[in-house]
Order: sequence, then structure tokens, then C-alpha cells
Amino acid sequence: MRTKRLTKMSLLTAIALTIFIFEAQIPVIIPVPGVKMGLANIINIYAVFVLGPADALCILLCRIFLGSAFSGQIMVLLYSLGGGLLCYLAMLLMRRFLTLKEIWVAGIVGAIVHNTGQILVAAVVMKTVSIFYYLPVLLISGIFAGLLTGLSAQFLINHMSLIGKIDSNGGDKRKIFKLKD
Repeated sequence: MRTKRLTKMSLLTAIALTIFIFEAQIPVIIPVPGVKMGLANIINIYAVFVLGPADALCILLCRIFLGSAFSGQIMVLLYSLGGGLLCYLAMLLMRRFLTLKEIWVAGIVGAIVHNTGQILVAAVVMKTVSIFYYLPVLLISGIFAGLLTGLSAQFLINHMSLIGKIDSNGGDKRKIFKLKD
């Protein structure tokens, strides 16, 4: 692995982990269990669309494992893995179809799929399907959180391409986006 690529992945992992830990310290605005902004997903969306699938998966898994280690809760690992991996797979699919102006959609779909993955993990852990009654609450909050993270990732990618930190095609010589839109 080249040094530049490893450095970029390490920095993005550190940023995502910092955001994850910072967000965990913010008092809950909505007193509903499981509802949070998921701001670290901004980095995951960026990584999927700019760096590519392998690097994005590495960043996601490192953030999940380190985040659960730093929080000291094994359940964080289970729920984050369940939601994060489904979200990752959904974003890989969307990566093929979205343009630069549509990245915000990946945030919304990713949040919905992430919440669904967490409910699936909860159903297995709690050995009950009645937890699925809670899914609409998580989906509604996920739409708003996903919109915020998606728009933030879209802004980040647009800004980085304008200042020349990523090429005009959205990444390392990949033709993912069309900037002519």
C-alpha cells in the first residue's frame, strides 16, 4: 500500500473516529433510544465516492472497531457493524448511479439502511421481532440525519474538487461524477 494512500486513509479514519467520539459526548436532543445524527457517516460517504470501495470499507471497519473499543461497549460494535455494513453495501450500489449533485441521496438511503440493519441486530440480540415496531421512529429520524450527512458529504466533495484536492472526476482517476451538471 502506498504511503500517500495509507496516510489519507489514516487521516480519514481519525477524523471519523473523532466525530464519532465527539457526537457521543453531545447530550441527546431527542430522548429516543438509538436516535443520533451519525455525523461520522459524512466521512464514509466521502470515502465511498472518492476513494473507492476497498479504502472506504477499511475506514469504516477501523472506525467501528476503534469506536467500540474507546466507548467500552461491545453492543456498540454489534449494532454499528450491522448497520454500517448494510449502509456500505447500499452506498456501493448507489455509487454506480449517482452524479455529483445527487450524493445527498446516498446519505438518506444509507441512514435508512443503517437503521434497518441495527433493528435486525436488535431483533437477533433480543430474540424478538416486536422490535420492528420501533423501525418507523428510527426511519423518520434517519431521513433527517441522512439528509444532513448526505448534504455535508456532497458539500465536502464539491469543495475538495474545486480546490483541486481531488480530481474533477471525483477521485483517483475514476470517472464517477460528471462535473458538467
